Amino acid sequence: MEKKAIVLACDHAGLDLKNVLHAMLEEKGYSVIDVGTDSPESMDYPDLARPFAKEVLTRKIPGIILCGTGIGVSIAANKMNGIRAALCHDEFTAQMCREHNNANVLAMGARVLSPEQARKITLRFLETAFAGGRHERRVKKLMELENHPQIDENESV
Repeated sequence: MEKKAIVLACDHAGLDLKNVLHAMLEEKGYSVIDVGTDSPESMDYPDLARPFAKEVLTRKIPGIILCGTGIGVSIAANKMNGIRAALCHDEFTAQMCREHNNANVLAMGARVLSPEQARKITLRFLETAFAGGRHERRVKKLMELENHPQIDENESV
């Protein structure tokens, strides 16, 4: 049986939580592709977006990305075509982002969540399947937004 794989990334603020999740994921049988950071030295979270997204998209596997609040990394990840990152603070939002939005990336804040909360959120995210059905149409529309030109401020709505 092939090992499940997942991509993991963080900035300096998420390093300790990343290490906690890395260990838990390996215990659960995941092969973890860790794209950093591995240092507590300050770094810019947007620098994670490209290498992280490349692994998620080329391997077609889920990812988890962390920073202090989860806000910055979720915005940065969502700038990458093909990424649907959801910032989650509880198990319910982790379940819904998978069921309804087919999120392929879980974003969390290390300064917002306890390690135990993050573990539970991670497991719910990974254990939840996309519901499809009426949600398929909505996800398709989300992905089509990536292909639209920038908004023209003179355009009427």
